[in-house]
Amino acid sequence: VQLQACGGGLVQAGGSLRLSCAASERTFSSVVMGWFRQAPGKEREFVAAISRSGSSTWYADSVKARFTISRDNPKKTVYLQLNTLKPEDTAVYYCAAASSGTYYDRTSAYDIWGQGTQVTVSS
Repeated sequence: VQLQACGGGLVQAGGSLRLSCAASERTFSSVVMGWFRQAPGKEREFVAAISRSGSSTWYADSVKARFTISRDNPKKTVYLQLNTLKPEDTAVYYCAAASSGTYYDRTSAYDIWGQGTQVTVSS
């Protein structure tokens, strides 16, 4: 699976963005998908994940109720809707795919990573 993330940009605090991550393989529906982010000088951190069918989702406390992860398996795409953005949400956002395992809030659970898309929130 190859992943291509897009949708980042510059937005004012309180604004919204929608990130997309397209997969290249038909096996997309067999992987758990996650979003992580990495700010300058900081470690990559978990943002959200979604189960293979889309029936279960998981969020970091810092984004819960503001961000929404979803997926469209026929389109082989996962989305991250970012609402009520804050300057501290500024980071490069990465999508990732996990073919097996648990603890989807950990980077070690993921086999494949996209190239990242920059989100910048101005105050």
